[in-house]
Amino acid sequence: MISIDHGPHLVAVSVFGEFTLADYKEFEELVNYKIKFEGPVNLLFDLREMAGFTLDVAWEEIKFSRRHSHDFGRVAVLTDDQWLTWSAWLTQIFVEADILVFQDEDEARAWLAEAEAPAQ
Repeated sequence: MISIDHGPHLVAVSVFGEFTLADYKEFEELVNYKIKFEGPVNLLFDLREMAGFTLDVAWEEIKFSRRHSHDFGRVAVLTDDQWLTWSAWLTQIFVEADILVFQDEDEARAWLAEAEAPAQ
């Protein structure tokens, strides 16, 4: 299950339990809308309560990242899981965004706020 919050040039997603393809499609739909009408966005992924994800989510994330390689300014990932940290680092291959991993939400939000409106 996911919870999504958004504002100008920002989409924040919190994942609880397993991250499913239906959840990812919900996220993807909102991001596509915001990119279309606002231009590049910053992302905040809170994965601290994520129990896992399905293989189809991983595949969809790769396809989505490749299609939108220039559409993100900054991506903050909240986690203390080493595997997810490594995965975030790997994502940098597909997108031209600044990606950082945080353990503290306030620090992540402050970093995103420094670049509130990504360059178009």
